[in-house]
Amino acid sequence: MDAYFHAARSSDAITGSMLIGLALILAAAFVLARVARRIGQPAVVGEIIAGIALGPSLLGLLPGNLTETLFPADARPLLQALAHLGLVLFMFGVGYELDLLRLRGAGRQVMAISLSSVTLPFALGAALALLLYPWYDKSQLSTSGVLAPALFLGAAMAITAFPVLARIIAERGMQRTRVGALAITCAAIEDVIAWCVLAVIVVIATAGGTGPLVRMLLESAAFLLVLLYVVRPGLRRLMSPERGWAASSYLIHAVLVTGLLLSAWATNEIGLHAVFGGFAFGAVVPRKEIDARAPEVAERIEQTSLFLLPVFFTVTGLSVNLGSLGGQGVVAVVAVILVACVGKFAGATVSARLSGATWPESATLGVLLNARGLTELVILNVGLSLGVLDSRMFTAMVIMALATTFMTGPLLGRLGRREQGRPIPVPTGGVQQPGS
Repeated sequence: MDAYFHAARSSDAITGSMLIGLALILAAAFVLARVARRIGQPAVVGEIIAGIALGPSLLGLLPGNLTETLFPADARPLLQALAHLGLVLFMFGVGYELDLLRLRGAGRQVMAISLSSVTLPFALGAALALLLYPWYDKSQLSTSGVLAPALFLGAAMAITAFPVLARIIAERGMQRTRVGALAITCAAIEDVIAWCVLAVIVVIATAGGTGPLVRMLLESAAFLLVLLYVVRPGLRRLMSPERGWAASSYLIHAVLVTGLLLSAWATNEIGLHAVFGGFAFGAVVPRKEIDARAPEVAERIEQTSLFLLPVFFTVTGLSVNLGSLGGQGVVAVVAVILVACVGKFAGATVSARLSGATWPESATLGVLLNARGLTELVILNVGLSLGVLDSRMFTAMVIMALATTFMTGPLLGRLGRREQGRPIPVPTGGVQQPGS
């Protein structure tokens, strides 16, 4: 009986620590998100900075070791569980807003820009990993060779933050302009390519042999086939107006959340990260039917993810320690930022110019596609959990994600809107405006 009451008191203490930490996280995220908006930055930039500030990089430097006091080790698993739930819900939103019909109408110019702005940063990122690999802390890596770290860094460099980019474009009124249409379409294609490449890298990093590799590939293919040919038609049938009874908004919400969580569980069981399940489920659900029958459902899921994402930023910030970078770490930060910017900007700008865009349009497109934002942090956390990044390179890449997102607004301001405001017909179905 004494052991029972001791365990109960311990559980209550952990829950109390989690609640205090959660309150601090949400308050800090709200304040810094407002500050970010005041200076012309997306709110997510302030939330990311809040998460880093609550970690050892700032709060941990104050007397009393406040980071460990407010976020004790026994309470962190609860925060990590909330962070993973927020990630899965967020990735559903990314997949949901990724209009796959847009890819069918992508012309040669869009495909050329997309491929070049993925290929060049991927190649430069992989080459940088080869150069910096001797500086990696091998004790933190789960693989013995350089292949997985190099491929992962290349994929991380190639990503564009589709949701943040869409919000920047919408806030600046560029959603019906030539550059805005090109940027959002290219970002959609780049995300599809980058997530497919990342899935392959995850399989390579975790399979541990030919047999497990084949098994993971077959299970992944089976999972996608079930989503496409069982889940998607089933959801369409559920929401079909020709049925004898109409599915309520509550039922649609329950079915979508259940399917989302089961998809995340399935990819986690396969050996992929749970975020792949959330993304894939969001991409295959019948968006047209959902928007017609229960448009508020996707918004509810998005609002829940936005509530939980500051927890993810803080969990990320607990792994970021700017004070431990050292000389090699500073060099790595500078190199990562330079490679990321050169790869994206050159890949997009040169390709756009060669395919017929003006120089101002091409430069604006390069700046827009260079934004990494939240999507980059998702990928980096996958890499850290897989053991293909050490903590110092993880910190360098987080700084790069912040820097490339932060510089987007000021650079767009310098470029001006002389060429941004020229309207064009929007590709296939118009430009969507993701809410994240």
